[in-house]
Order: sequence, then C-alpha cells, then structure tokens
Amino acid sequence: MIPRYSRPQMVELWSESTKFKIWFEIEAHACDAMAELGIIPKENAAAVWNAQHSTFNVERITAIEAETKHDVIAFLTHLAEIIGQDNARFVHQGMTSSDVLDTCLNIQLTRASDILITDISELLAVLKERAMEHKYDVRMGRSHGIHAEITTMGLTFARFFSEMKRNDRRMIQAKKEISTGAISGAVGTFATIDPRVEQYVCEKLNLVPEPISTQVIPRDRHAAFISTLGIIASCIENLATEIRHMQRTELQEAEENFSKGQKGSSAMPHKRNPVLSENLTGLARLVRMTVIPAMENITLWHERDISHSSVERNIMPDATITLDFALARVTDVVRNLRVNSKRMTKNLDQSYGLTMSQRILLALTQAGVSREDAYTIVQRNAAKVWETGGHFKDELKKDPEVLKFLKTFEIDDAFDSRSHIKHIDTIFARVFP
Repeated sequence: MIPRYSRPQMVELWSESTKFKIWFEIEAHACDAMAELGIIPKENAAAVWNAQHSTFNVERITAIEAETKHDVIAFLTHLAEIIGQDNARFVHQGMTSSDVLDTCLNIQLTRASDILITDISELLAVLKERAMEHKYDVRMGRSHGIHAEITTMGLTFARFFSEMKRNDRRMIQAKKEISTGAISGAVGTFATIDPRVEQYVCEKLNLVPEPISTQVIPRDRHAAFISTLGIIASCIENLATEIRHMQRTELQEAEENFSKGQKGSSAMPHKRNPVLSENLTGLARLVRMTVIPAMENITLWHERDISHSSVERNIMPDATITLDFALARVTDVVRNLRVNSKRMTKNLDQSYGLTMSQRILLALTQAGVSREDAYTIVQRNAAKVWETGGHFKDELKKDPEVLKFLKTFEIDDAFDSRSHIKHIDTIFARVFP
C-alpha cells in the first residue's frame, strides 16, 4: 500500500526485515526442539541463536535469490554466511519451505490482528462518547432517503457502536482461527521431522499446531480472516456514507471538521466537502477487493501448489495496512465531527408534521376504525399536505371523518415528539450494558 494510506506500525510488520527475523526465529526454535530430542547437537542449536545479534542483509538475500530463484534458500544461504557452514548444516533439518513461509505468515496476521483490535477499541470508545453526548438530540430518521419518523443522533452513533462491537468479536475470532503453525515437512506427513518439533515451535511463537497441514496451512483460514476484514471495511463505509449524507447542503446535520487553512475546492472557495468520509468509502473498496482472491486461494492442487503465493504477498499486507489506516481515520472523523442540532430541529419541520402519520393511524384504529379505512383517511390527508403545503395536523382537524373518532386534544397528543424517544434508555441499556 502506498505511504499515503499507511501507518508505520503495520507497515513495519510487513517489512522484509521483520519477515526475515520471524523466519530466523522459526528456524532457531526448531533447532532447539531437535536438540532437546537429540536429533542435532545442542552446541549447533545454540550457535544458531548467535545470528539474532546480526542484522540480516536484505540486499544480500535479494542478490542470492536472484541466482537461486528461491527466497527461503536465499535466506538460509545468508544465515549460513553469518553462523558458519558447520553450524548451519542442521538448520532447516527435515523442514520444507512452507513450514517457514506459512508459519511466518500466520504470525504476521496474528500480530496484525492485535493492531486492528486495538484500532477497533479506540473507535468504539469514540462512538460511545458521541452516542452519550447526543443521546436525546432529535433528528429525522429516514428510510429510502425520505423522512420517516423521529430518531436521535445518539441512536445513530449507538447503532454504529453496536455494529463495530460485532466486528470486534469477529476480529478476535479471526485472530484465533489464523493463529496456527505448521512444521510438518514435505506434504505434511512428518516423515522427516518429529511432530514434537512443531509443538515446541508453536508454543514458543504463541501459535497452535495445524491439525493437518498437507505441507501448507489450509487457506480457508486465510479466507475467513480476509472476509472479516472485508466486513469491517464495509461497516466503516456504512458509517462514512451516513456522514456524507448528513453533510449534504440540503441536510447540514453534521459535518467533518474543517481545519484552519484547509481548502475545499481549487475552483470554488466556498466548498467544504466530506473528503475524509469519501476517502473511507474508497479504502473500503480496496479492502473488499481482496476477499474474492482470498477465497479463490482455498483451492490448491493436491497437497500444495503456489498459486496462492503471489496473491497473498499482495493482499495480506495491503488489506491489513489499509484497514488499519481506515480505522484510525474514521475514529478521527467521528471524534471531530461537528453536529448541528439547530439544523436537525429545522429539518424536522420540512415534512409539515407528516412523520406523525403512524401515530394518527394507530389512534384511529384504537378508536374503532378498521386499519384499512384508517390508512385511507390518513393517506388522504397526507396527500393534501403535499399538494397545498399546509400542516398535517391542521388538515386532520378539518376532516370531519377524523373528528368523528378523535378529539382535537387527542390529535395534538399524537404530535408529541417525546413519544419517539421514550424508550431510548432501554435501547442504550442494550447497547451499552
């Protein structure tokens, strides 16, 4: 991912230097395990750890790979240059390249999970804070983009909190599912390496052994992981889209922070555009586009092939780096979002009271009118409002058929907006137990 949409901690996790450090730890722990089992001399295993004090030369490994056309062999060759050929002869004993590559990848994904879980926690804290701040601030709820009934800005933030809380649980589960390692040798039969080596290495690296690896760790795990990232990205887009909608000139119920010196348009100086939320929509697309390739990687030939390799070298860093950046950005947007309570109140009046139509419908049915007849009466009066621009309550009070069943004070009571927020405490207790 380009630096513009990257944060240092996640980028470093996917760097070549970090990858080679993890490769080394896998190989060194495997040597320790084999030494304990009496498979290789203990002094050789101890000598391998001397390399941890050295900085692996990425350029040197790249140069070797240019000749060998094999990245793991290039790394092992460089390692031998550091610790000496005699000590290096027991490194990678009975192992295959996938033991290193797949175990390393899952370590990186596990560590990426920790970063993303922290990101989500920070977003949840901000969403909760804004929900509490605007708990009772009424605004118009909309369905199909049309005024529906009254809700509150607090409920808007609360539903995004609840959505992201589910994502928090999904991310924790995704981490658990991806936290496996495999040191099982060619085609995964342990023919050339003791299963206790795998157990030892996994324990040292906070992984659990893959039950059956067929030389590679099954890619349904990775598909599930990336799918989780895709869901989280889509939920970020859902939140960003709501902000974009609220910032439209016709609504102006909320807007992104517009900092001092910021410019909205090269041509129109008055513009204050929701550029961060629009950017989040684009970033969500980038994360989602990795989901299908991850699913296609599940299918491999027999015990293994490398058709998944080039895909993963791209999508795993890009998806995690992009989502990390997006989570940090959306947290900042929500934290600094400017809510316009006056505009929310003004927008309530744009439908001339029509958003209370259900309240009148229910009042009529409770007064003895059939639902079908009540619906016809309410809809007829609503149509007059759209045609004349009058207020819905006034039209109802002029309708003899309505007045046969409802007194004027009962009509007034139906237009009390407090009825729409009377159960907010109940909802908040569910969302924020």
